Amino acid sequence: MASSTLPQVPYKVGVVGYGRLGQSLVSRLLAQGSELGLELVFVWNRDPGRMAGSVPPALQLRDLTALEERHPDLVVEVAHPKIIHESGAQILHHANLLVGSPSALADQTTEQQLLEASKRWGHTVFVARGALWGSEDISRLDAAGGLQSLRVTMATHPDGFRLEGPLAAAHSSGPRTVLYEGPVRGLCPLAPRNSNTMAAAALAAPSLGFDRVIGVLVADLSLTDMHVVDVELLGPPGPSGRSFAVHTHRENPAQPGAVTGSATVTAFWHSLLGCCQLSSRPGIHLC
Repeated sequence: MASSTLPQVPYKVGVVGYGRLGQSLVSRLLAQGSELGLELVFVWNRDPGRMAGSVPPALQLRDLTALEERHPDLVVEVAHPKIIHESGAQILHHANLLVGSPSALADQTTEQQLLEASKRWGHTVFVARGALWGSEDISRLDAAGGLQSLRVTMATHPDGFRLEGPLAAAHSSGPRTVLYEGPVRGLCPLAPRNSNTMAAAALAAPSLGFDRVIGVLVADLSLTDMHVVDVELLGPPGPSGRSFAVHTHRENPAQPGAVTGSATVTAFWHSLLGCCQLSSRPGIHLC
Protein backbone atom coordinates (compact mmCIF):
# COMPACT_ATOMS: atom_id res chain seq x y z
CA MET A 1 0.00 0.00 0.00
CA ALA A 2 1.42 3.38 -0.96
CA SER A 3 2.01 6.02 1.68
CA SER A 4 1.60 9.73 1.01
CA THR A 5 5.14 10.70 1.97
CA LEU A 6 8.57 9.17 1.99
CA PRO A 7 9.58 7.28 5.16
CA GLN A 8 10.30 9.25 8.35
CA VAL A 9 12.98 6.73 9.36
CA PRO A 10 15.81 6.96 6.81
CA TYR A 11 15.21 4.49 4.00
CA LYS A 12 18.54 2.92 3.12
CA VAL A 13 19.45 2.71 -0.57
CA GLY A 14 22.37 0.99 -2.27
CA VAL A 15 23.34 1.64 -5.89
CA VAL A 16 24.89 -1.03 -8.10
CA GLY A 17 26.55 0.51 -11.15
CA TYR A 18 28.32 3.82 -11.58
CA GLY A 19 27.87 4.73 -15.21
CA ARG A 20 25.99 7.83 -16.31
CA LEU A 21 22.71 6.77 -14.69
CA GLY A 22 24.37 5.54 -11.50
CA GLN A 23 26.36 8.76 -11.18
CA SER A 24 23.20 10.83 -11.50
CA LEU A 25 21.35 8.80 -8.87
CA VAL A 26 24.27 8.88 -6.43
CA SER A 27 24.65 12.63 -6.88
CA ARG A 28 20.96 13.22 -6.18
CA LEU A 29 20.93 10.88 -3.18
CA LEU A 30 23.93 12.64 -1.66
CA ALA A 31 22.47 16.09 -2.31
CA GLN A 32 18.78 15.50 -1.56
CA GLY A 33 18.59 12.21 0.30
CA SER A 34 18.42 13.52 3.84
CA GLU A 35 15.53 15.90 3.11
CA LEU A 36 13.66 13.07 1.35
CA GLY A 37 14.18 10.57 4.14
CA LEU A 38 16.68 8.54 2.10
CA GLU A 39 20.18 7.43 3.06
CA LEU A 40 22.74 6.21 0.54
CA VAL A 41 24.52 3.29 2.23
CA PHE A 42 26.73 1.95 -0.57
CA VAL A 43 27.80 2.25 -4.18
CA TRP A 44 29.27 -0.71 -6.05
CA ASN A 45 30.88 -0.70 -9.47
CA ARG A 46 32.64 -3.50 -11.34
CA ASP A 47 35.58 -1.12 -11.79
CA PRO A 48 36.06 0.46 -8.34
CA GLY A 49 38.48 3.00 -9.78
CA ARG A 50 35.62 4.79 -11.47
CA MET A 51 34.29 5.86 -8.06
CA ALA A 52 37.57 7.43 -6.93
CA GLY A 53 37.27 11.11 -6.12
CA SER A 54 33.49 11.25 -6.44
CA VAL A 55 32.06 8.63 -4.09
CA PRO A 56 33.07 8.97 -0.42
CA PRO A 57 35.36 6.03 0.46
CA ALA A 58 33.05 4.94 3.30
CA LEU A 59 30.25 4.40 0.78
CA GLN A 60 32.30 2.38 -1.70
CA LEU A 61 31.39 -1.30 -1.51
CA ARG A 62 34.17 -3.50 -2.84
CA ASP A 63 32.41 -6.86 -2.60
CA LEU A 64 28.79 -7.06 -3.72
CA THR A 65 28.24 -10.25 -1.72
CA ALA A 66 28.86 -8.16 1.44
CA LEU A 67 25.94 -5.79 0.81
CA GLU A 68 23.98 -7.20 3.76
CA GLU A 69 26.49 -5.49 6.08
CA ARG A 70 25.08 -2.15 4.90
CA HIS A 71 21.47 -3.19 5.71
CA PRO A 72 19.84 -1.70 2.60
CA ASP A 73 16.07 -1.46 2.24
CA LEU A 74 16.38 -1.06 -1.54
CA VAL A 75 19.16 -1.99 -3.96
CA VAL A 76 19.09 -0.13 -7.28
CA GLU A 77 20.68 -1.93 -10.23
CA VAL A 78 21.89 0.38 -13.01
CA ALA A 79 24.81 -1.68 -14.26
CA HIS A 80 24.19 -4.51 -16.73
CA PRO A 81 21.76 -7.44 -17.03
CA LYS A 82 24.58 -9.75 -15.92
CA ILE A 83 24.23 -8.33 -12.40
CA ILE A 84 20.60 -9.46 -12.31
CA HIS A 85 21.50 -12.87 -13.73
CA GLU A 86 24.34 -13.40 -11.26
CA SER A 87 23.23 -11.58 -8.10
CA GLY A 88 19.54 -10.66 -8.35
CA ALA A 89 18.26 -13.53 -6.20
CA GLN A 90 20.96 -12.94 -3.59
CA ILE A 91 20.09 -9.25 -3.38
CA LEU A 92 16.42 -10.14 -2.76
CA HIS A 93 17.50 -12.13 0.30
CA HIS A 94 18.34 -8.81 1.95
CA ALA A 95 16.35 -6.02 0.28
CA ASN A 96 13.87 -4.92 -2.34
CA LEU A 97 15.40 -4.66 -5.81
CA LEU A 98 14.87 -1.97 -8.43
CA VAL A 99 15.90 -3.41 -11.78
CA GLY A 100 17.30 -0.93 -14.27
CA SER A 101 18.16 -3.65 -16.78
CA PRO A 102 14.82 -5.43 -17.34
CA SER A 103 16.21 -7.10 -20.46
CA ALA A 104 17.64 -9.59 -17.94
CA LEU A 105 14.10 -10.88 -17.36
CA ALA A 106 13.88 -12.14 -20.94
CA ASP A 107 15.87 -15.07 -19.60
CA GLN A 108 13.18 -17.34 -18.17
CA THR A 109 15.51 -18.96 -15.64
CA THR A 110 16.47 -15.56 -14.24
CA GLU A 111 12.84 -14.45 -14.07
CA GLN A 112 11.87 -17.62 -12.19
CA GLN A 113 14.79 -17.27 -9.77
CA LEU A 114 13.76 -13.71 -8.94
CA LEU A 115 10.12 -14.69 -8.43
CA GLU A 116 11.10 -17.55 -6.12
CA ALA A 117 13.51 -15.37 -4.11
CA SER A 118 10.92 -12.59 -3.88
CA LYS A 119 8.33 -14.98 -2.52
CA ARG A 120 10.74 -16.69 -0.14
CA TRP A 121 12.17 -13.53 1.43
CA GLY A 122 9.17 -11.21 1.09
CA HIS A 123 10.96 -8.60 -0.97
CA THR A 124 9.79 -6.89 -4.14
CA VAL A 125 11.28 -6.85 -7.63
CA PHE A 126 10.56 -3.37 -8.97
CA VAL A 127 11.22 -2.67 -12.63
CA ALA A 128 11.84 0.91 -13.76
CA ARG A 129 9.63 2.06 -16.63
CA GLY A 130 12.54 4.01 -18.07
CA ALA A 131 11.80 5.32 -21.55
CA LEU A 132 8.48 3.45 -21.90
CA TRP A 133 5.71 6.02 -22.33
CA GLY A 134 2.17 4.97 -21.34
CA SER A 135 3.07 1.85 -19.39
CA GLU A 136 0.09 2.18 -17.02
CA ASP A 137 -2.34 2.48 -19.93
CA ILE A 138 -0.80 -0.59 -21.55
CA SER A 139 -1.15 -2.55 -18.31
CA ARG A 140 -4.78 -1.52 -17.83
CA LEU A 141 -5.75 -2.49 -21.37
CA ASP A 142 -3.90 -5.78 -21.00
CA ALA A 143 -5.57 -6.55 -17.65
CA ALA A 144 -8.97 -5.93 -19.25
CA GLY A 145 -8.18 -8.50 -21.92
CA GLY A 146 -8.26 -6.00 -24.75
CA LEU A 147 -4.63 -5.77 -25.85
CA GLN A 148 -4.24 -7.45 -29.22
CA SER A 149 -0.72 -6.43 -30.22
CA LEU A 150 2.15 -4.28 -29.01
CA ARG A 151 5.17 -3.11 -31.01
CA VAL A 152 8.06 -0.97 -29.72
CA THR A 153 10.58 0.60 -32.09
CA MET A 154 13.77 2.17 -30.79
CA ALA A 155 15.91 4.19 -33.20
CA THR A 156 19.17 6.03 -32.64
CA HIS A 157 22.59 6.57 -34.18
CA PRO A 158 24.68 3.37 -34.51
CA ASP A 159 27.19 4.79 -31.99
CA GLY A 160 24.48 4.53 -29.32
CA PHE A 161 24.21 0.76 -29.59
CA ARG A 162 26.05 -1.82 -27.49
CA LEU A 163 25.33 -4.99 -29.44
CA GLU A 164 26.37 -8.59 -28.85
CA GLY A 165 26.30 -11.89 -30.75
CA PRO A 166 25.29 -11.72 -34.43
CA LEU A 167 24.13 -8.12 -34.09
CA ALA A 168 27.60 -6.99 -33.03
CA ALA A 169 28.75 -7.44 -36.62
CA ALA A 170 25.71 -5.72 -38.13
CA HIS A 171 26.41 -2.72 -40.32
CA SER A 172 24.14 0.05 -41.50
CA SER A 173 23.26 -0.44 -45.16
CA GLY A 174 21.96 3.11 -45.59
CA PRO A 175 20.74 6.15 -43.68
CA ARG A 176 18.19 4.03 -41.79
CA THR A 177 18.69 0.30 -41.20
CA VAL A 178 16.46 -2.13 -39.34
CA LEU A 179 18.85 -4.27 -37.30
CA TYR A 180 16.21 -6.48 -35.66
CA GLU A 181 12.47 -7.00 -35.88
CA GLY A 182 10.83 -9.79 -33.94
CA PRO A 183 9.96 -11.02 -30.43
CA VAL A 184 11.51 -9.01 -27.62
CA ARG A 185 12.81 -12.21 -26.02
CA GLY A 186 15.11 -12.78 -28.99
CA LEU A 187 16.41 -9.21 -28.99
CA CYS A 188 17.32 -8.83 -25.31
CA PRO A 189 20.43 -11.08 -25.29
CA LEU A 190 21.69 -9.43 -28.49
CA ALA A 191 21.16 -5.84 -27.33
CA PRO A 192 20.97 -6.09 -23.53
CA ARG A 193 21.59 -2.37 -22.97
CA ASN A 194 19.40 -1.14 -25.82
CA SER A 195 16.29 -3.27 -25.30
CA ASN A 196 15.21 -2.23 -21.80
CA THR A 197 12.27 -0.14 -23.02
CA MET A 198 10.99 -3.13 -24.98
CA ALA A 199 11.51 -5.44 -22.00
CA ALA A 200 9.50 -3.04 -19.82
CA ALA A 201 6.72 -3.18 -22.42
CA ALA A 202 6.72 -6.98 -22.28
CA LEU A 203 6.36 -6.80 -18.49
CA ALA A 204 3.57 -4.22 -18.77
CA ALA A 205 1.65 -6.59 -21.04
CA PRO A 206 1.96 -10.06 -19.50
CA SER A 207 -0.73 -11.55 -21.75
CA LEU A 208 1.68 -10.97 -24.65
CA GLY A 209 4.95 -11.09 -22.75
CA PHE A 210 8.44 -11.34 -24.18
CA ASP A 211 7.39 -13.75 -26.92
CA ARG A 212 4.54 -11.72 -28.44
CA VAL A 213 5.57 -8.11 -27.87
CA ILE A 214 7.50 -7.11 -30.99
CA GLY A 215 10.74 -5.17 -30.71
CA VAL A 216 12.34 -3.24 -33.57
CA LEU A 217 15.86 -1.85 -33.37
CA VAL A 218 16.81 0.76 -35.95
CA ALA A 219 20.16 2.39 -36.71
CA ASP A 220 19.51 5.91 -38.03
CA LEU A 221 22.47 8.03 -39.04
CA SER A 222 20.47 11.25 -38.65
CA LEU A 223 19.77 10.69 -34.95
CA THR A 224 23.10 11.86 -33.57
CA ASP A 225 21.71 13.42 -30.40
CA MET A 226 18.49 11.62 -29.56
CA HIS A 227 16.76 8.31 -29.01
CA VAL A 228 13.38 7.88 -30.66
CA VAL A 229 10.87 5.37 -29.26
CA ASP A 230 7.60 4.57 -31.02
CA VAL A 231 4.99 2.46 -29.23
CA GLU A 232 2.14 1.08 -31.31
CA LEU A 233 -0.69 -0.98 -29.90
CA LEU A 234 -3.98 -2.37 -31.07
CA GLY A 235 -6.96 -3.02 -28.84
CA PRO A 236 -10.34 -4.62 -29.37
CA PRO A 237 -12.46 -3.84 -32.45
CA GLY A 238 -15.41 -1.48 -32.06
CA PRO A 239 -18.95 -1.82 -33.45
CA SER A 240 -17.78 -0.73 -36.91
CA GLY A 241 -15.03 -3.34 -36.96
CA ARG A 242 -12.23 -0.79 -36.61
CA SER A 243 -9.78 -1.54 -33.81
CA PHE A 244 -8.77 0.76 -30.99
CA ALA A 245 -5.23 1.96 -31.74
CA VAL A 246 -2.58 4.09 -30.05
CA HIS A 247 0.74 5.29 -31.46
CA THR A 248 3.12 7.33 -29.28
CA HIS A 249 6.30 8.92 -30.59
CA ARG A 250 8.93 9.94 -28.02
CA GLU A 251 12.07 11.92 -28.86
CA ASN A 252 14.56 11.75 -26.00
CA PRO A 253 17.64 14.04 -26.22
CA ALA A 254 20.88 12.13 -25.66
CA GLN A 255 24.58 12.83 -25.75
CA PRO A 256 26.24 11.42 -28.89
CA GLY A 257 26.94 7.73 -28.37
CA ALA A 258 25.07 7.57 -25.06
CA VAL A 259 22.99 4.51 -24.17
CA THR A 260 20.68 6.46 -21.82
CA GLY A 261 18.71 9.54 -22.90
CA SER A 262 18.33 12.64 -20.72
CA ALA A 263 14.63 12.17 -19.96
CA THR A 264 15.22 8.55 -18.97
CA VAL A 265 17.60 9.66 -16.21
CA THR A 266 14.87 11.86 -14.72
CA ALA A 267 12.24 9.12 -15.11
CA PHE A 268 14.47 6.66 -13.28
CA TRP A 269 14.92 9.02 -10.33
CA HIS A 270 11.15 9.22 -9.98
CA SER A 271 10.91 5.43 -10.19
CA LEU A 272 13.38 5.21 -7.31
CA LEU A 273 11.33 7.65 -5.23
CA GLY A 274 8.17 5.70 -6.04
CA CYS A 275 9.69 2.42 -4.86
CA CYS A 276 10.60 3.98 -1.54
CA GLN A 277 6.94 4.82 -0.88
CA LEU A 278 5.67 1.28 -1.42
CA SER A 279 5.52 -1.58 1.03
CA SER A 280 7.26 -4.82 0.15
CA ARG A 281 5.12 -7.34 -1.71
CA PRO A 282 6.31 -10.44 -3.54
CA GLY A 283 6.42 -10.42 -7.32
CA ILE A 284 7.62 -8.28 -10.21
CA HIS A 285 6.06 -4.82 -10.49
CA LEU A 286 6.68 -1.84 -12.77
CA CYS A 287 7.55 1.33 -10.93
